Amino acid sequence: MDIKQISVFLENNAGRLAKVTRTMADAGINIRAISIADTADFGILRVIVDRPEVAMKALVDDGFTARMTDVLAVEIPDVPGALAQVMELFQQTEVNIEYLYASLKGNRDKAVVIFKVQDIEHGRRIVHEKGLEVLDKF
Repeated sequence: MDIKQISVFLENNAGRLAKVTRTMADAGINIRAISIADTADFGILRVIVDRPEVAMKALVDDGFTARMTDVLAVEIPDVPGALAQVMELFQQTEVNIEYLYASLKGNRDKAVVIFKVQDIEHGRRIVHEKGLEVLDKF
């Protein structure tokens, strides 16, 4: 099973990020990983949360435009070169990465890299064959 990522489309206005995080907080949602990319007019907030269905409902009910997407959450050692090895593996096996971001796990010796890949089945298979762990929650 894959991790569900929520993407929220935000206007570049003061307070919009505060509003979306308050909406999730009020719904009792715990954010596990977060990334934001912006342009002059809007931003895309990407989050991994503990209860994605509840978060989606809260966000939509509060007027946000959001969608849910499957992503790969791959656990890697928190050491120099670990990400480079995964990148090289994906290059060699032609896994096309659309974007990625990362989060540290609580035990501090592991990192979780969130990958949005073009073909999620292919990406998952390659990661499993290499012996890396694909998480279904964290």
